[in-house]
Amino acid sequence: MQNPNLSAPLTKDAGPRQHLVTQLKACPPDSAAGLLADVDAKLAFEALTDLNPSFTHNILGSLPEAQREAIIRSATPELALQWERNRAYESDTIGCFMEPTYAILSPGMTVAEAVEKLRPLVKVAIITYGYVTDPELRLLGLVTMRDLLLANSEAQIGDIMLGNVFVFHPGMPVSEAMKLSISRHYPVYPVCDEQDKLLGLVRGQALFEMKAFEITAQAGSMVGVDKEERISTPMWRSFAFRHPWLQLNLLTAFLAGGVVAAFQGTIDQLVILAAFLPVLAGQSGNTGCQALAVTLRGITLGEIKNGDARRLIMKEGALGALNGIPVGAVSAVAMYVIATAQHSSHELALAGVVFLAMVGACTISGISGAIVPLTLKRMGTDPATASSIFLTTATDVVSMGMLLGLATLLII
Repeated sequence: MQNPNLSAPLTKDAGPRQHLVTQLKACPPDSAAGLLADVDAKLAFEALTDLNPSFTHNILGSLPEAQREAIIRSATPELALQWERNRAYESDTIGCFMEPTYAILSPGMTVAEAVEKLRPLVKVAIITYGYVTDPELRLLGLVTMRDLLLANSEAQIGDIMLGNVFVFHPGMPVSEAMKLSISRHYPVYPVCDEQDKLLGLVRGQALFEMKAFEITAQAGSMVGVDKEERISTPMWRSFAFRHPWLQLNLLTAFLAGGVVAAFQGTIDQLVILAAFLPVLAGQSGNTGCQALAVTLRGITLGEIKNGDARRLIMKEGALGALNGIPVGAVSAVAMYVIATAQHSSHELALAGVVFLAMVGACTISGISGAIVPLTLKRMGTDPATASSIFLTTATDVVSMGMLLGLATLLII
């Protein structure tokens, strides 16, 4: 995506620039910074203007000081100032998304004067709104291009501007800004400090681009794939990202294996139960994943408020039970048919055990699917991080434990 708010022209041969942009987009920030090591500062600057502002911010932060300064010297004065200003903010805040504000107007300007000021700017930037400020750059209002075109040329900007402008603050987390923008869908958002001084602009497209990346990274995070990993990531770096989570998964798998080992005597006497262990684990796991997906979506969209956690957990537990009843009934019939075919003397008891285990496992899996991400969020951790690993362990241990435990209690 070419940043539309910049005045850097395309080079005559856009091939190297576009090739570099493609490479940068395929890498995490530190690797992207490495790609720029031997690139001319002017070409590096032009490529960075084609990236999401937050990604540019992260790349610049990963560069050596001398190289970063060389690239910034190649930038337009407005953009150089904006990049330096953005460096004061963390990468997960609105401050690192800011772009320069070109269309700054004063309330005492006439419409004709404003049009003359904007005329050269529209040749180098996409101007969506004119921002009305006082001499200290405190935001007073904004003017839409439609109102500017339709107003009398002698009218003053202060008379046609819109007040009470919705703004972001630079230290605001991106996730919070996304929640606030969901119902607004403005193309551009001004960013102001606590004194209402205009610091820059954030484009809605840049926010949603970043949120789309976070959503695509979420599926990988749930199974231990680092969100910085790309297709181009070197093999050993990918190994370092993934392997610790696989070791954790192995450890948690031993817990499920320990449950089966603890009931080895029951399995020896009722071998038919072994055929239903994967059935139970699969159904309860799917139930938990459904609850997990809904809970993560609620967290991402800001739908879960204080006090909603208990209601959500109870709802997912009830849904698990409701889904478990018909699934358990079908599984019980299947167990009865198989047990009868094998001339078992406990066919009814086995069918009852499978039914109860399925209902109980689905209920607890639904509860676990809500509790795991909520607990990670409360602990200050990314709710999507390895959630699937913890949830799978919980559902496997519960489903296998309930099936074998009930069989031991009611049959053996």
